[in-house]
Amino acid sequence: EGMHENLMLESALRVAVERNELVLHYQPLVCFTDVGMVGVEALVRWQHPTQGLIPPYKFIPLAEETGLISDIGLWVLREACRQMIEWDEAGIGVGCISVNISVQQIETGLLPKQVKEVLQDTGLAADRLFLELTESTIMQDPEQAAIAMSEFKSMGVKLAVDDFGTGYSSMSYLKRLPLDRLKIDRSFIKDIGRDTNDEVICKAIVQLAKSLGLETVAEGVEEEPQAEFLKALGCDVAQGYLYSKPVPAPELANKWGRLTRKQ
Repeated sequence: EGMHENLMLESALRVAVERNELVLHYQPLVCFTDVGMVGVEALVRWQHPTQGLIPPYKFIPLAEETGLISDIGLWVLREACRQMIEWDEAGIGVGCISVNISVQQIETGLLPKQVKEVLQDTGLAADRLFLELTESTIMQDPEQAAIAMSEFKSMGVKLAVDDFGTGYSSMSYLKRLPLDRLKIDRSFIKDIGRDTNDEVICKAIVQLAKSLGLETVAEGVEEEPQAEFLKALGCDVAQGYLYSKPVPAPELANKWGRLTRKQ
């Protein structure tokens, strides 16, 4: 059953990009000090014609296995940058946009060129784009990742490590890579107030980031006490259901536009 379902899903996914079935939702990143939005993360959803909205955990692994992730990733990048310009023109200052990068996109070696082209085509300033790589993506091919990252850096694009603390990376790679931001994985956030180990880990990550001159983002902030704890640690930015779930572009503009609108 699972096998058959996967094959059906795979053939549908192959045409999803061509048929404009993919859609982006945007989750606000919020500054701990004034709860103003500093940016959004673009998250891809699949609006299947018969099955409705298919969540990423169902189709992203499939896209990675089948090599479709590079096409999907490029579409996400282009659409996210295009949307930013649309918001700019509407007078809604969203700040920066974060886009997730997969290991396959790094492995092709084409990504720096693609990013450059998308920025040129859309007119988005490079320093308003954050590319997020998971720790495991970087560690799968640290050399290739480092080469790509230095190319992004020379363009002025910002770099973030996602799910930080979950991989088996050595600390030494951190200081060699041209990073701007560490994202503390949600697994460390969810038991703040109940598990002192998680609190110690959060504290250590924030301190490490500060000593390396990096910004910290806490992912999966759902409760006020978590936010209070992280703010007290000196964590910079929050992302999570306490503030907003990922929402379609019009909803983001309606809800957050007034909080970010340039005077």
